[in-house]
This record gives sequence, structure tokens and C-alpha cells, in this order.
Amino acid sequence: MSEHKHIDEKKSEISCACDGDIKPQHSDDDGHDHGNSESNYLPAIISLVLLLSGLALEYLIKPDFFHGWIMIVWYIAAYLPVAIPVIKEAIEALKKGEIFTEFFLMSIATIGAIAIGQYPEGVAVMLFYAVGELFQNAAVRRAKDNITALLDVRPKTANVYRDGQFVSVNPETVKIGDKIQVKVGEKIPLDGKLLSTKASLNTAALTGESKPQSLTSDESVLAG
Repeated sequence: MSEHKHIDEKKSEISCACDGDIKPQHSDDDGHDHGNSESNYLPAIISLVLLLSGLALEYLIKPDFFHGWIMIVWYIAAYLPVAIPVIKEAIEALKKGEIFTEFFLMSIATIGAIAIGQYPEGVAVMLFYAVGELFQNAAVRRAKDNITALLDVRPKTANVYRDGQFVSVNPETVKIGDKIQVKVGEKIPLDGKLLSTKASLNTAALTGESKPQSLTSDESVLAG
């Protein structure tokens, strides 16, 4: 069944008649737990500090104790905070039969570097990869937050014509064939068709254009 409404404009008012069982989109969180952003950066910070201090000890300060197994343990300690999550992902992927994943390749490359004695290089490669993943996740979270913020500005009520008058109701309760009223400056709560002779609507959220959209009777109107 078509999910449209009809809009009718009278002076400073616009009325809509539902032509389908419309329900607004929900802005509730998608259920994913992104965790504390500060704690997400902690392993990378620990690895960076240990890596830089190890390089300083190895090439600048050059103390007598920083060699052999002490140096190896130092760089492994710098490697593990950022490597453990990646190695876990690689193992999970291998269990599913996915071999050539980015997690597996990064694990093999960095473990191989450490195995041949290139300790700083192995730590640095895994650290750069982990930081890149953090930046990517942060960008995704910002995008989701922006989308959620846009959804939160949608109208919480709709003025429906019932029993000879317009009453304010939850948009989810609007039925097929109901006529809703949208006054000038208000947002359209549901999709529909224009009942009035003409109307000028701000559809920037849908089209990205700042120019108002001019509609005439029986044309489709989108809540956006």
C-alpha cells in the first residue's frame, strides 16, 4: 500500500491526509556499545610511551642494562597492548575460515618483524595500525551521532483532524486517510500528499538544496 499523505494549505496552515500506514523512523541507539573513548586510546598511549622510551634508551642514552632479554621484553611490552586485540580478531577470523584478513596479515607481519630482531619496527607498524583504527572508529561514531541528532529534531506530535477539530497526537497513531495540519514554520511529521492548492517547503534535509520546494495539490510531500 502506498505510504503517502495529502496536504491542504489554507492561509497559514497546511493539512495532510494519510494515505498509508506511516510510522516515523526511530532515533533510538542501534544497541552497539562503543565504550569509553578515553579507555580505547589507553593501549595505544602505553605502547607509544614504551616504544619512544625504548628507542631513546637504545639509541640515545645507551645504558649498560638495555640489551639482550631486557630490551626484548621491553619492546614486547610495548607491542602487546595494541597487538592483543588484533591477534584476537585474527584468531576469530581463522575459526570462521577467513584467512587473508587485515588482522591476520598485520599479526604475521609484526610477529615476523619481531622474530627477526626488528623490534621497534614491529611495534611501530602495529601501533600505527591501531591508531588508524581508532581514528576510523571515532569518525564513524561522530557520523552516527550526527545522524541521531538529525532524527531527534523530527516532530514529536501531529495535528490530526478528528471529531471536527485538530488534536495533537503521536505520529505513530496516525491512520490511513487521516488529515493532518501543518502550520507555517512547522516540520511535516509524516509523508503524504498535498491537499492545499500550493505550498512552499524546506526540503534541505532531503535534497541538500537551500531553495524552497514549491508543490501543488496532490503532489507527494516527504517528512524527511
